[in-house]
Amino acid sequence: MNNLLVMPLLLPLCTAVALIFLKDRIVWQRFVGAIGALANIAVACLIVVQVREKGIQTLDMGGWAPPYGIVFVADMLAALLVLTTAVIGFVCLLFSFRSVGESRERNYFHPVFQFLLVGVYGSFLTGDIFNLFVCFEVMLISSYALIVLGGTKRQLRETLKYILINILSSTLFVAAVAYLYASVGTLNMAHLAERVAESGQGGILNVIAVMFLLVFSLKAGLFLFFWLPGSYAAPPTAVRAVFAALLTKVGLYAIIRTFTLIFYHEPAISHSLIGWMAGATMILGSIGAIAYRDVSRVLNYNVVIAVGFIGFGVSVATEEALGGVAFYLMHDMVAKALLFLLGGMIAAAAGTEKLKEMGGLIGRYPLLGWMFFATALALVGVPPLSGFAGKAMILRSGFSEGAYALSAIGLASSFVVLYSLMNVFRHAFWGKTPAAAPEKIGLRWSAGAAAGLFALVVAIGLGSEWVLSYVAEAGYVLSRPEVYIDAVLRG
Repeated sequence: MNNLLVMPLLLPLCTAVALIFLKDRIVWQRFVGAIGALANIAVACLIVVQVREKGIQTLDMGGWAPPYGIVFVADMLAALLVLTTAVIGFVCLLFSFRSVGESRERNYFHPVFQFLLVGVYGSFLTGDIFNLFVCFEVMLISSYALIVLGGTKRQLRETLKYILINILSSTLFVAAVAYLYASVGTLNMAHLAERVAESGQGGILNVIAVMFLLVFSLKAGLFLFFWLPGSYAAPPTAVRAVFAALLTKVGLYAIIRTFTLIFYHEPAISHSLIGWMAGATMILGSIGAIAYRDVSRVLNYNVVIAVGFIGFGVSVATEEALGGVAFYLMHDMVAKALLFLLGGMIAAAAGTEKLKEMGGLIGRYPLLGWMFFATALALVGVPPLSGFAGKAMILRSGFSEGAYALSAIGLASSFVVLYSLMNVFRHAFWGKTPAAAPEKIGLRWSAGAAAGLFALVVAIGLGSEWVLSYVAEAGYVLSRPEVYIDAVLRG
């Protein structure tokens, strides 16, 4: 047992409680929040090292051995995602200090931000499916508060839509969990995997698998993304970046875990359905990214394209493809957070989100312009930046497994990502400065926070061979469910 596994949840939880008592002390809120986030990076690094040296780590809460008690599990995929979340949480928190406004900070922005991270860490580390539901709810309730905080008409409208969609998906989630428990008599993921393998995945279990796929797809934005472009455009930039980087990825993680560990016996049904949904997501996301002419919508549809591409990797489900999925997930979390921070800075510098009303920013904000340009190349997958290795692994595996149509769509969507982001770059940074453009504003603090993520995007790309040794381990465990089952049930 490894008690360290509960620390990624306890640290932000305790930090959030402490921050509630510092409501009117903004400087102290920032200091305590930053120290808590920094400490979690150190804890996450330790977990990654321990998983690398000793294999899958588990923690049976209260000494109750699985499948009877609550269990936390860190395999390499979960450990890497916890570390990536910790880094993004820290950077976005720093960015928020000068961007969300004191009004939000006095109305519990910082505690709610920490509660959101509790839900994300818990989702990655939990080893039973009911606690996955609980962690989802902690994350979602916090996200409702972060969207609506500020009280503008747009925020209230999008919050209502976001809440209704998530209430529907949560209801389906509970129903699916209940049907699953009634069918196999357990909720521990490793025990579920064993029971489903023993009984054979057919009939009612296939129906339950499809129910879980619909629930997680709603949360991830895999095909069922109609709520995403509006909801992610409503909150301030730091919150948008966290949402784009983390929330859809939690839904994708749930799909990966469920359909590589529990429901992998009927790939002709489950994985084919994921493949169809992924293809449709990439096509529809590409249409949206080309069609819109404001920064936030273009970036939001780029989130949708990435969700589809990761879904494509899951549907292929070879060891290489799943390793590629782990790599691409880490890259996309960091690069999307950076892209949304840069997008918010562009809108703040231009005084508008509409591309037609922008222009000439390269002369006044050259660092911002070139960081956006390089981030766009990373998202497309241009070597040696961070997007190349994961995308290459998924595409190579797709072609070798005969998924030619999905591979072609994945390649074509890369060109759409390039076109849509270069369109933003061209309109915002080149051409004449509009007469109504605002005076130059100070972006030094925001640019400093974004530069930290930018350095990480470059480092992941340049050190991809080193990162590959970790994601290969993640792909190995995902493609061999018995490794996870033995670690959890037999120690």
